[in-house]
Order: sequence, then C-alpha cells, then structure tokens
Amino acid sequence: RYESGVIPYAKMGYWDADYQIKDTDVLAMFRMTPQKGVDPVECAAAIAGESSTATWTVVWTDLLTACDLYRAKAYRVDPVPGAVDQYFA
Repeated sequence: RYESGVIPYAKMGYWDADYQIKDTDVLAMFRMTPQKGVDPVECAAAIAGESSTATWTVVWTDLLTACDLYRAKAYRVDPVPGAVDQYFA
C-alpha cells in the first residue's frame, strides 16, 4: 500500500540552482547529513519543503495566496570543510 523512499522535493519547486537572492528574502543555512543514498541536493530541497509548510498552506482568510511566491527554496549546497558526508545548504 505504501512505499518507503524519498519524496522528490527538488522536483516540487523546493530546489532552484538558478535562484537569485533578493533584498527582501529571509535566509537560513542548515548543516545537514543526508541519509545514505540520498543526494545532497534532494536533502536540501526536503529541508526547504519541510521547513516552509506553514508559509504555503492555503488559508481562506489569506485570499488564496500563491504558494510559489512564499515557498522556501534551496539554491546552494556546499560540503562542510573537514567533515565527511555533511553539507551546508
């Protein structure tokens, strides 16, 4: 009935390698250790997706605000210097 695995957050709009930072953006950096077999980009996109649920959930009193505008986006992944299988996103 259910299959285990990673939801492709990167394909759902939470990863944008071409994203240009705006002056009005709120930036956060996460240190992450992806599970074995999970691509660091997918891990970063999953963190963005899971940390932004409340910003794109439709609330009728918000006049159906478009989630694409407010959704979190991961746009960069760098290895942590001196660490194995850890990344900054």
